[in-house]
Amino acid sequence: MRLGELDGDVTGTDDGRPPVVLLHGLTFDRAMWGPLVRALRGRRVVALDLPGHGASPRRESYDPAEVADVLHGAVTAAGLRRPVLVGHSVGAVVAAVYAAKYPARAVLDIDQPLLAGPFGEMLRSAEPVLRGPEYLSVWNKLLAGMGVDELAPQRRDLLRSTPLQDLLLGYWREILEVPADELRENRIRQLLALGAGESAFHHVSRSPVNPGYATWLTSVLPDARFTVLPGSGHFPHIGQPVAVARIVATLSE
Repeated sequence: MRLGELDGDVTGTDDGRPPVVLLHGLTFDRAMWGPLVRALRGRRVVALDLPGHGASPRRESYDPAEVADVLHGAVTAAGLRRPVLVGHSVGAVVAAVYAAKYPARAVLDIDQPLLAGPFGEMLRSAEPVLRGPEYLSVWNKLLAGMGVDELAPQRRDLLRSTPLQDLLLGYWREILEVPADELRENRIRQLLALGAGESAFHHVSRSPVNPGYATWLTSVLPDARFTVLPGSGHFPHIGQPVAVARIVATLSE
């Protein structure tokens, strides 16, 4: 169904618990959330296609702040108040930016450091290729490192990927064009706003996060929490949906 500018699925009922909004990663779509929706067992859940993905229309700009505004239109259209935002990969960046601007109960970040770090360095070094006809070689290299083969075959089928060049360049524009120090300061401001709004933050990853990143994040958000769920690659919400649903439940208390 269409919610504002975005396409999405609304399931479950308003049972008094905070609603849950699910935001997929770059090039994928809302189909990836099927196992987690089932694990959430009936509570109000909205799984959205981000702009340019799935059935949602493309845009000229995919800057996180603008995508967060579009997301707020969908949240409002769905009649949701102060949702728990579950974001995978780049969807987690959008979730954090959203929670800095609009009321949110919590952000559950699935396998996405909010600082680009070594990934940003790699992406900037590959920028000429990304902007050329061989851009898919960069995406395919990244996809090969996501651990898709760690998922059961039937769950790999949920990962419908559409790596259009304008999506990659648009969603990665900040990393490619904003100096790392400036981007760090932007993230600090966003996280401070998130904390001021009393939004909880929980990071789930396939392996322990870099200690330097963990120290940085907790220096900004002292109550941030971390959980490691190995064995499902970049997609713990697909491989271990019950474990992720338990974390969502703790963020709803």
